[in-house]
Amino acid sequence: MPRYSIVVPFHNEEENVTKLYDRVKDVMEHVGASFEMVFVDDGSRDRTYRLLEEIAAVDSRVLLVKLRRNFGQTSALAAGFDHASGEYVLAMDGDLQHDPTEIPAFLSKLEEGYDVVSGWRSQRGDNMVLRRVPSRIANWLMARLSGVDIHDFGTTFKAYRREVIHNIPLYGEMHRFIPALASWYGASICEIPISNPAREAGRSHYGISRTFRVFFDLLTIRFLLKYMTRPLHFFGGFGALSIFSGGGIAIWLLVHKLLTGHDVAGEHAPWFIIAAVLILAGIQLVGVGLLGELQVRHFFTQSQRTPYTVDRIVRMKPSEESLLH
Repeated sequence: MPRYSIVVPFHNEEENVTKLYDRVKDVMEHVGASFEMVFVDDGSRDRTYRLLEEIAAVDSRVLLVKLRRNFGQTSALAAGFDHASGEYVLAMDGDLQHDPTEIPAFLSKLEEGYDVVSGWRSQRGDNMVLRRVPSRIANWLMARLSGVDIHDFGTTFKAYRREVIHNIPLYGEMHRFIPALASWYGASICEIPISNPAREAGRSHYGISRTFRVFFDLLTIRFLLKYMTRPLHFFGGFGALSIFSGGGIAIWLLVHKLLTGHDVAGEHAPWFIIAAVLILAGIQLVGVGLLGELQVRHFFTQSQRTPYTVDRIVRMKPSEESLLH
């Protein structure tokens, strides 16, 4: 089993594949410990997979995972993590905006005992209005809502202990919340500054629409961190409040009818409707909470489902590699 696994998802990065491989290989060979490179092709439509296949054909330290279509960055990372076998796992982007020479700094922090090491793009060269300002707002909100005091949740450049990352289910756009989810499991987290070089080739896959989606994900992560194992406490609380409110109105209408003999149905028809809606809504909320409890039970039974589908896995055997030299 290798000591380190370097996981890199690629999507239409034919201009950067070979350069990234050469740079990561050089850095890891200088580290001096056993390693593997897990490259994930996330449904690329250019020559990315062919170039990765050629690399895997000559280097047994490269494990190539090809997904059947473009599942997105989170799913591609999940595929890489699932197939990584190293004691420590480092993830980075395939567009060369993460400098491989900074990998040893991440590994050093892991060796110190941290469970998660997160990169911090302290000096960003992105567009101020479209990228940097929305990113700062989103990161500030994430830190406040998650309770994890780091500056940069968005970067993929992070390192993990194997047992930590394998305990975190990834789906949707959850890769940016890995530190927050890891903290829920009691992981120790630190942050180190990283450079943010400009893309050398290819086209960015990020846009302003991605920033807006982050704010919806914030609501999800807040709910997960606080109520993931007890959804009935959330839905049941609102449900009970709704039932008691509707019941109180109904009791008031009944007492008013008994004491005055008035036609409360005609005089207070809107209150009848409000009471009925509140009671029914409360019952539904409690039911949703109970269903959530069943989902939690199902989650902890570990159904082993994955958010991606693998087309093929390519790795050359060491015996085959020796024949080529």
